[in-house]
Amino acid sequence: MKRVRLRGTKPELIVRKILHSLGLRFTINGPLNRDLPSRPDIVLPRWRTVVLVHGCFWHRHPGCKLTTTPSNRAEFWQAKFEANIARDAAQCKQLRSLGWRVVTIWECETRNPELLSKKLTKAFPVSSK
Repeated sequence: MKRVRLRGTKPELIVRKILHSLGLRFTINGPLNRDLPSRPDIVLPRWRTVVLVHGCFWHRHPGCKLTTTPSNRAEFWQAKFEANIARDAAQCKQLRSLGWRVVTIWECETRNPELLSKKLTKAFPVSSK
């Protein structure tokens, strides 16, 4: 688990590239993020929105084929996954109570950039270039 990256993962880079191509500007780990509960992956201050890029395995994307459970130490993993889900829900609730909108992007959604681009365009209706 030491090799699990917190920042700059492939799915996060894909989301950032699409947001940037849509003309949206964001912060990744700037001073604005330090005032927020948790550490959001991407913050769009103008839209008062945070984008959370969740790995399907770690955050348990319902119905996704990437949401597998290791057979070794099943109790440990189940407890870890339940804690992740509870923490995610609490962080989203905190962010919303502070007036922030939360957009969650799942790892499996980043495998189809066209659909992801459409989803982000709906979330951030910006004028066409």
